[in-house]
Amino acid sequence: MQKEECFYLGKIVSKYSFKGEVLVKLDTDDPETYENMESVFVSLGNNLVPFFIDKCRLHKSNLLRIDFEEVKTESDADRIMGSKLYLPLAMLPKLTGNKFYFHEIIGFNVHDSIHGNIGTITGVNDTTSQALFEIEKEDKQILIPVRDEIITKLDRETKTIYVTTPEGLVDLYLE
Repeated sequence: MQKEECFYLGKIVSKYSFKGEVLVKLDTDDPETYENMESVFVSLGNNLVPFFIDKCRLHKSNLLRIDFEEVKTESDADRIMGSKLYLPLAMLPKLTGNKFYFHEIIGFNVHDSIHGNIGTITGVNDTTSQALFEIEKEDKQILIPVRDEIITKLDRETKTIYVTTPEGLVDLYLE
């Protein structure tokens, strides 16, 4: 399994017990969706390695306490500490309405209520405090915040996101 075929689930952030249990900080709005997993891919070096789960359950808000079959001691847990966890894209829950996954909207057109078609989404920058649509239009890049107040409609059939941008934002990039 390649990383491109998977989505990032979370990261192992600490040990929970001397029996090798670990706590995973999940990157999801619905942690309960992943409470009964049977396996997960752990990123070790440049490889995704399948790990099977004896037991996993929610721990506080968005932490998942996992007891892996292969990890039964503190030193075993130390080996995977800080590792990222992945699941196949096919396991992503389907979203409806204006909800979307960042990877899903790459290639969508963006239609602004004032400027019309302002380009195509080439990526989403989520390394900033506010995620941004990266939009290409005629060799110019336009950055628009990913916010519910800006996104008015998502049309999966036509692969178009309709937005109402703050006054002057798009003009900054097109002038």
